[in-house]
Amino acid sequence: MIKVKIPTPLRRFTKDLAEVEVEAADVKSLIEALEKKCPGIRKRLCEDDGSIRKFINVYVGDEDIRFLKGIETKIAQGKEISIVPSIAGG
Repeated sequence: MIKVKIPTPLRRFTKDLAEVEVEAADVKSLIEALEKKCPGIRKRLCEDDGSIRKFINVYVGDEDIRFLKGIETKIAQGKEISIVPSIAGG
């Protein structure tokens, strides 16, 4: 199982859980598994073409998937995934 850390703004999709566990081999299948477990979350994470939204950062361990293979990034069992929305202010 892969542990996924869910940020506060997305917890309404996880019944307020800060962490969700899913089976996945890569980020793409992780998002599909999250959507099955937490309907509606994919639309908040992904564009219509399936790519991760620009203001959402996904980390496999400490590595940003944008610097790896994007949604094709493989996930080893036991790795922790963090979903981090960008925050802007002024």
